[in-house]
Amino acid sequence: MPITTLSSRELNQDVTRAKKATKDGPVFITDRGRPSHVLLSIEEYQRLTGKKRSLVEALSMPGLAAVDVEFPRSRELPRPANFE
Repeated sequence: MPITTLSSRELNQDVTRAKKATKDGPVFITDRGRPSHVLLSIEEYQRLTGKKRSLVEALSMPGLAAVDVEFPRSRELPRPANFE
């Protein structure tokens, strides 16, 4: 995975280049020649942080209205909980 390094000035002059570079790997941003920030794609950030979607986010995804889901029905009454 290649690492792109840009100065703060280069970043300010060409943000699009920096955003495109995140497709290949992290982009290090330097201030006075020293790394100060890292720019990542959202996919890479989520992979690194282990972020999972919440149930609400998953259920609100576009296109889910077309998915058919069937839940089995049972006529059995629920059993009482056994706390012994």
